[in-house]
Amino acid sequence: MILITDQPLDPKTLADAVRADSDGAVVTFEGVTRNHNDGRRVEYLEYEAYRPMADDKLQELIDEIKERWEIDAVAVAHRVGRVDIGETSLVIAVSAAHRRPAFEAALHLVDRLKEVVPIWKKEFFEGGEVWIGDPGSERTTA
Repeated sequence: MILITDQPLDPKTLADAVRADSDGAVVTFEGVTRNHNDGRRVEYLEYEAYRPMADDKLQELIDEIKERWEIDAVAVAHRVGRVDIGETSLVIAVSAAHRRPAFEAALHLVDRLKEVVPIWKKEFFEGGEVWIGDPGSERTTA
C-alpha cells in the first residue's frame, strides 16, 4: 500500500492493512510536525511530491526492504500540502513474524525515503520560510 495524499493520515488504517495472523509484529512509525527546528519556532510545513516518480521510488524501497529482511507486508502514506504542528506527515507500517526485522526494515525505509523519494518539505517559521535540505534557500520576511 502506497498513499500520497493531502488528507489527514490514520496510522491504524495502515497497521490494519499489513496485519496478518502469521505475524507476531507490526511496527508503525509516525512522522509528526514539531513546533521547532534549528532554534526557531515552526508555524507549519508544506510538502510537495513529484508524482508518479514518488510512487515508483516508494515501491522500489518496499521491494528493497522485502529482499533484505524477512517481512510480510509494508504500507507507506505521506502527506502533501500544508501540515500543521502536531499533525502526522508520514506513516509507515511493517509486519513480520518477529519484531527485529520489522523494526529494522521500518527504520531503513524512513531513512531511505528521506534520501531518494522526491517529496520536499518547506518549513514556515516566525519571520521566514526555507526548503529543508536546500542550503541557501532560507528567506526571511521583514
